[in-house]
Amino acid sequence: MARRLRAGGAVLALGLGGSAWAGLPTFCERASEITAADQDRVLRFAGVVRRELEASRSRVALVARAGTDLSRFGLLYSHAGIALKHNPASPWAVRQLYYACDEARPRLFDQGVAGFALGADTPARGHMSLVFLPDDDGVLEKTALDKPLGLSLLAGKYSANAYAFGTRYQNCNQWVAELLASAWGRAQAPAPGAERAQAQAWLRAQGYAAGPVKVPSHAMMFAGQFVPLLHMNDHPIEDIHALALQVSVPESIEAFVQRRLPAARRVELCHDKERIVVRRGWEPIGAGCEAKPGDEVIALGS
Repeated sequence: MARRLRAGGAVLALGLGGSAWAGLPTFCERASEITAADQDRVLRFAGVVRRELEASRSRVALVARAGTDLSRFGLLYSHAGIALKHNPASPWAVRQLYYACDEARPRLFDQGVAGFALGADTPARGHMSLVFLPDDDGVLEKTALDKPLGLSLLAGKYSANAYAFGTRYQNCNQWVAELLASAWGRAQAPAPGAERAQAQAWLRAQGYAAGPVKVPSHAMMFAGQFVPLLHMNDHPIEDIHALALQVSVPESIEAFVQRRLPAARRVELCHDKERIVVRRGWEPIGAGCEAKPGDEVIALGS
């Protein structure tokens, strides 16, 4: 399950995306079309996101977007990354894992806020989440900016539904989870080649819960075995039988961060064709993008 956005021959791969298992075989060739009106709306939305990042007085933020329709899996958000105020690529560019179709392998990619927002499948609506962490003496920022470390956490093989506690594959959200583990739990430098295993061991010890991503039926679970970039051979057999896969998704990472750092602040933003809604706090807006008292509402012109 993946969604693509062309960027220098690369494809931004969602950690878990798509409205069904079907459709993935051609996702690398699928063009991303957007009208001028839709692009203008999303860019205005991205401008408000950028405003929140700048106003946060933080230097790093965990960011997530709703990329494709995951409602049949009970999920809204699909793709996470780390926004860095001092990213060498550009201020607040998002460092993330992407899948390079031309090379058939995962890579790291720094993408501006506007491009990140444009990664949604349906430009008529969109959701983004920002989590600002309390001051940690710059540990996460320093770790996220360490390109060699980020690359050492990158698996050789990509799987959209990668098992969160295995090193055979990886999805984009799992890379973020392992980066957090490397920042917060590394007592000593891991042996070369053991970076991912050590990060996952720390996540387990800290009670990190990935997913579970609930697959609607055994038929869909079986069909997934024949879809490129989906794999079942890394998952425990009991999870497959239970139709509940331990896969890192943005909600899993945010829940872990909130539990570990209760002072973390969350801002969620969504838009439809008529307005942008900004909510500060951990209560989710939901897929409908409905404002509640206390939310900021910004009108969008037609």
